[in-house]
Amino acid sequence: MKLTFALAVLLTSALATAATAQTLPAPTAVQDKTQPSPRLNPLQARAARLSDQMVRDLRLNGYQATRLRAINEEKIAKLEANQRQSAADAKLLQQQNAAVYRERDRELLAVLSTDQYSDYYDSRKRYNKYDDEFVANPSQAAFIKSVQNPSPVRANDATIGPAKAAPVRPAGNLGRNARR
Repeated sequence: MKLTFALAVLLTSALATAATAQTLPAPTAVQDKTQPSPRLNPLQARAARLSDQMVRDLRLNGYQATRLRAINEEKIAKLEANQRQSAADAKLLQQQNAAVYRERDRELLAVLSTDQYSDYYDSRKRYNKYDDEFVANPSQAAFIKSVQNPSPVRANDATIGPAKAAPVRPAGNLGRNARR
């Protein structure tokens, strides 16, 4: 009888341990500090802003919104690369950007319905203007740059850090040195 009671207790504790192990929350992944934070990446912010506007205007479903976001991230990266490579030659930059826009049109044709694509096609210039306004906003770009690459505050390249704690003084009157 003692053996069956001990076996029952052992079996019950094993089942309780297994049930507890299944209900524990999964450990959260630690963010890699060497990689830039997604909220500070200006290309992703630019693509997300344009994508959000297009999703609202075109009334896209979840699949279409996901595909649109991927397409916009890829095309914004290409537009940014074109800007860096051909900034001096405006005509070449315009031709390269037009090719990227045509490529986006072809990819969206496969994702959007006929009515949605018709609405998108009619609003392409408005979307491009909306994206250009984001790029032209210098305050936002300067803020993102300042957060990613903070400049020194003082001339000797010192940066602001935590202040040193004031020394703790003993209580009571210790003579003339107590008032410093």
